[in-house]
Amino acid sequence: MSAMPSSPGWDRDAARRHDRKEDHVRLAVVQWSARKHSGGGSRGGGSAHNEFDDLEFIHHALAAVPPAEVDLGVELAGRRLSSPFYINGMTGGTEHTSHINQQLAIAARQTGLAMACGSVSIALDDPSCAESFRVIRRENPDGVVMANIGVGRSPADAVRAVDLLDADLLQVHINAVQETLMPEGSPDFADWLGGIEQIVAAVPVPVLVKEVGFGLSARTLRQLAEIGVRYADVSGRGGTDFLRIENDRRPGADYGYLTGFGQSAPACLLDAGRLGFEEHPALLASGGVRNPLDVLKCLALGAGSVGVAGSFLSAVVDGGAAALVELITSWQVHTRELAALLGARDVAGLQRTDLLVRRSLAEYCQLRGIDAGAYSRRSEA
Repeated sequence: MSAMPSSPGWDRDAARRHDRKEDHVRLAVVQWSARKHSGGGSRGGGSAHNEFDDLEFIHHALAAVPPAEVDLGVELAGRRLSSPFYINGMTGGTEHTSHINQQLAIAARQTGLAMACGSVSIALDDPSCAESFRVIRRENPDGVVMANIGVGRSPADAVRAVDLLDADLLQVHINAVQETLMPEGSPDFADWLGGIEQIVAAVPVPVLVKEVGFGLSARTLRQLAEIGVRYADVSGRGGTDFLRIENDRRPGADYGYLTGFGQSAPACLLDAGRLGFEEHPALLASGGVRNPLDVLKCLALGAGSVGVAGSFLSAVVDGGAAALVELITSWQVHTRELAALLGARDVAGLQRTDLLVRRSLAEYCQLRGIDAGAYSRRSEA
């Protein structure tokens, strides 16, 4: 990859991108730390409502199976993965974030998890940043790795992003809310759908379209299926809040009244349930996933795998790869044991469990024409 020409204007742009990447990591860690200290990081307490808490599994006392009989393996991009969750896209582009990506990749290799990186756009524009992403594939040469690029980039850039990591999938992130609030944002949404369709046709790997924390509606999922998108991560609100991050970076923080905008991951999955199987891409879920129980709730609502960012980033920042391996290993044990408790031997079995949909999620279902009560009677079918 050839070097970019240097000019005072280009240098200023590069410095701003560098600062933005550092701001995102710093503010995301602050958010997650605040949730943990309020109780929200571990069990859903604290001041902020998380709609995962509006979902409750019905306990059937004689339904449990031995944990040894449970296999929660999933398939992603033609590869079999032993765990139903993965390390979602976070960061890259600076020396500090290069170290974070290295530690995440080591943990992914040691635990067998798939891993996505943060947006590689910064490396496409500034080759000196490329190493902060290449380290992922170097540390995890045989694992499932996802490159990440922003909607609006060209098909040629998408191919370069895949090549940069020798990626198995390409995440294309949709971030209209973030672009609207970002001080450096460019809210030019004219032909995002057409651009995604061109990327799908250009890259040699499956495309995974994801939101950045505001949710994908059933309408959006249908549009993505129509242009050949293979996977979609609904990425709902409740996790890393980019609205708050970008508002905190704005002079005057004048968009605070938008707090809570968008749909949660559970709401998006329930909405997608109104569509036929062929009407939406294969579903993944992320956004506000705090613990193994939240993972199982996503799987029970139809997600094929679940992305986790905030709690994994916090573990890496606090204790490096070793701390994250310990956390992931615990999640792997807990997801298997809780699935066994629910009588589910695999992911398909989780989608036959009985779920109560309560409070704000129940109201959402009522307004969207979703039969929430049907989820409480699935084991009777």
